Formats: sequence, structure tokens, C-alpha cells
Amino acid sequence: MSLSKRQRARAIRGVQYGVLVLAVVVFALIADWHQLRMAFFDVEVAKALFPDIITTALVNTVLYTLLGFGFGLALGLVLALMRLSSVPPYRWIAVTYIEFFRGIPCLLVFIALGFGVPLAFEVALDMNITVMLSLGLVGAAYMAETIRAGIQAVPKGQTEAARSLGMSHGRAMISIVIPQAFRIVLPPLTNELILLTKDSSLVYLLGLSLTQFELANFGRDALNEHKSLTPILIAGLLYLVITLPLGQLVRRLEARTAKAR
Repeated sequence: MSLSKRQRARAIRGVQYGVLVLAVVVFALIADWHQLRMAFFDVEVAKALFPDIITTALVNTVLYTLLGFGFGLALGLVLALMRLSSVPPYRWIAVTYIEFFRGIPCLLVFIALGFGVPLAFEVALDMNITVMLSLGLVGAAYMAETIRAGIQAVPKGQTEAARSLGMSHGRAMISIVIPQAFRIVLPPLTNELILLTKDSSLVYLLGLSLTQFELANFGRDALNEHKSLTPILIAGLLYLVITLPLGQLVRRLEARTAKAR
């Protein structure tokens, strides 16, 4: 007897679930649970991480992310306006910047600002400024394109109506267009915030003191000290504490935007 397409799909899913359950059972039977617990869930190691992993590492991760995001957002807005400018040199500068910083890894920017600039110009940049510039310069390239798309998504009738009321082009952009554009691009900007949160782990390249550790560096240092993966697991969970609510916020904003349309 031949099966329908839906029945075949259901049978295939049943086989897949069966294989998965079998694999879990086999793993549960052969695994060395004591060794796994000591490697991933060592309670004593976990206790030793607190409260520093919260008061230092988590706080620094949030601080570095906000510094980079704030600078990147401001620069990204300027670049987006330059990208839309009727003055060709402004557009050329914006396009060159965006293509350059979107084409290179953030790692290279950290190395350039953390080591190249101090060596070349014999200046010592504050660590927070280095982090802000490194994350912000790269983030601005992506946020500029996002903001530009948001500005272009605002109906032109809004600008025309503002101009008919006597507003200048600049005043219309500031008062009418840009606020609406930001409402449109809030979800992708929040995604960029999530990406910057993860990119903040590159701060370790700068050679941090204990009070400057972020989550990834704190976890790696504790891993070397305790010879257990528990610090890495806890650091990962704390990253999720930051990123999962942001991801949920993105979904709600997208749903609200879709409903408004």
C-alpha cells in the first residue's frame, strides 16, 4: 500500500525521533556522569566565580557594548545622511567608509587601534576609548546602511508635507523623517546590539587587568586556573542572559512593525 506524501513525511519524522531517542539513551548509559559533572558543572568552581563574574565581567561586557553601540549609532547616522546627500563627495566618503569597514574583521580594527596607533603615533589611548572606537567604527558601517534603508522607507509625502509647512529640508529630516526611520529600523539595530555584545569578547586582545575582564576573558582565565569548563559554560549562560531578552525584543518590535503596516 502506497503512502501519501503527508504519511511519508510523518513516517520519516518518526524514524528521526526514534534515532534521536536511541542516541540519547545510549549516551546516558555509556557516559561517565561524574567526569561530565566535574568538567561542566563543578559546583565548587562555580561558587568561586561569584560575585566577580557578575560585578566585573558582566558589567564590563555591558559597558563595552554600550560604548561601541552609542558611538557606532551616532557615526552611523552621520554616514547614512552623507550616503543620501546630493553632494557627491559626501556620498563617496560614506560609501568608501562603509565598504571598507564592512569588508574587514573587527579583530583587525582592535589590533590597529590597540597596538598600531600607539606605536605609530606614540600616544596611549585609554582602554575604554579603544574599545569604543574599535566596536563603534565597525558597527557604524552596518548601522549606516540600516538607517539609510529606514530613511528611504519613510514615505516622501512626509517630507513634502513638512516642506509645505515652511520647514527646511534639514528641519524636516530631524523632526519628521529620522524619528520615523528609527522606529522602522529598531529591530535590525537591536540585532546589531546583539552582535556587538558578542564582538566585545575581542577586548582580550588589548591585555586587560583583572578589573577590566569581560565575560569571555574572565571565563578563559578561570578555565586556566581551575582546569574545568564550568567557567566557560557560566560565561556563555551570562551572554545568553544579555542576548536572549534582546532577541525577544527584536521579535516583538518586528511584530509591532508588521501590525502597524
